Amino acid sequence: MVVLFYGVLIIVPALLPLPDETARVFTHLTVFSQFVFWGIWWPFVLLSMVLVGRVWCGVLCPEGSLTEWASSKGRNRPIPRWMRWGGWPFVAFVGTTVYGQMVSVYQYPKAVLLVLGGSTLAAIAIGYWYGREKRVWCKYLCPVNGVFGLLSKLAPLHYKVDADAWRTSYHSVIRIQPVNCAPLVALRKMEGASDCHMCGRCSGHRDAIALTVRSPNEEVVALGEHLATGWQTTLILVGLLGIALGAFQWTVNPHWIEAKQWMAEWLIDRDILWPFAENAPWWLLTNYPVQRDVFSWLDGGLLVGYLMGMGLFMGVGLALPLAGASRLLGPWQRQRFYHLAQALIPLAGCGVFLGLSALTINLLKSEGIPVLWANDARLLLLTGANVWALWLANDIGKRYTPVVARRLLALAGFCVALAMVDYAWALTFWLW
Repeated sequence: MVVLFYGVLIIVPALLPLPDETARVFTHLTVFSQFVFWGIWWPFVLLSMVLVGRVWCGVLCPEGSLTEWASSKGRNRPIPRWMRWGGWPFVAFVGTTVYGQMVSVYQYPKAVLLVLGGSTLAAIAIGYWYGREKRVWCKYLCPVNGVFGLLSKLAPLHYKVDADAWRTSYHSVIRIQPVNCAPLVALRKMEGASDCHMCGRCSGHRDAIALTVRSPNEEVVALGEHLATGWQTTLILVGLLGIALGAFQWTVNPHWIEAKQWMAEWLIDRDILWPFAENAPWWLLTNYPVQRDVFSWLDGGLLVGYLMGMGLFMGVGLALPLAGASRLLGPWQRQRFYHLAQALIPLAGCGVFLGLSALTINLLKSEGIPVLWANDARLLLLTGANVWALWLANDIGKRYTPVVARRLLALAGFCVALAMVDYAWALTFWLW
C-alpha cells in the first residue's frame, strides 16, 4: 500500500501541468503531493526515529520493501568491498541534499521524480545484484541511512539481546528457526538501535531478543564510548549542522543577493559572461521559465559554494569547541571527541525537522490557516533540544572525569557549540 501511494505521488504530478498561483493543497494534486512529501511525510518520519526507532525503515519504507523484493529475485552476488566503505552515509546525504537544492526538489514534481524516483531505481538495482532477500541498499547506500541511524539512538524503544539467554538456547533440544535479518545486523552482537530496522522478525528469537523500553539517553551515553565513529561525527557537524542548515537558510539570507551582485560585477569587469547563461537543463539546475524560476550557471555555482562553505564553516566552528571540551575531560582521545559530538544529535535532528516543517508552515499560510504559533513552537523545540543536548553532554562528561570543575568547564565549551547552532537558526527564523 505504501509503495502504491508513494508511486502515485512521485509519478503522476510529474505528468501534470505545473500549478498556477491559485492552486491549493486540495485543488491540485501537485500541491497536495508537495504538502504530503515535504510538509508531513519527511518531517514526521524523522520524528518517528526519535520516538519509536527505525520502524519506518523496517515496516513502511517503499525503497526498503522494493530492494528486498528485488534481492529475492536477483543475482545474489556478494557485497563488494567498495560498498562497505563507512563514508557512504555521509557522502550520499550530502550529495542528495546539494543536488536537491540545485534542482529545487521541494518545489517541482519533475525534480521529485528525479531525486526520489532515481533513488528508488538505484535501490531496486542494488537489491537485484547483491544479497539474497537482504536490504543491501538500506545498509550501505541509502542517503538517509546515516541520519536515521543517529536519530534512532535517542529512541526509548529497541530490541535488546540477552547474551545469557542466547548462550543457554544452544543447549535446547528444540530446533531453532533462522531469522532473515534484512538489514544485515549481527543479531547476537547487536547493541543499540542504530542498525536495527525494528521489523520485529527477530522478536523472541532463541528467547533472547525482546522489545524493551530504555532511557532515551542510554545509547548515546553508555554505548557511544565505543560505537561512535568519525563518519558519524562528520555527518553531525558537517552534514546536519552545516550543509543541511545551509540548504534551509540560503533562500532567506539577505547577503545572498549582495554576494551575487558582487560576483556579477567582478565577472563583467573581466568580460566573463558565460556564467550568466540560463541554458542549463532542468535536471542539472532549476529551469522553469514559465514560473520565472531559472538558475544561471552563476546561481548554481554560488549555491553549491554556499552549501559547501556552510558545511566547512560549521564543521570546523563546531569541532573546535568540542575538541576543547573533550580535552578538558582528560588527555586527548579521538574517541572521546566522537562521543561528545553525539550529544549534539537532539539539536541536529530538531534543526532538520524545523527546516522541513517550514514548508508545512508556508503551505498552511497559503491555505489561509493561521500560523501565529509557529515561531513560539520553533523556540520551544529548539530550547528543548538544547536542554537535551546539555543533559547528554553532562552525562558523557561523568563517564570521563569525577571532577566537577573540569566537567563544568567542558560544558562551557560545549555551550559555545550550541550557541553557534542556535545563532544560525535565529538568523533563519527571526533575524533575517
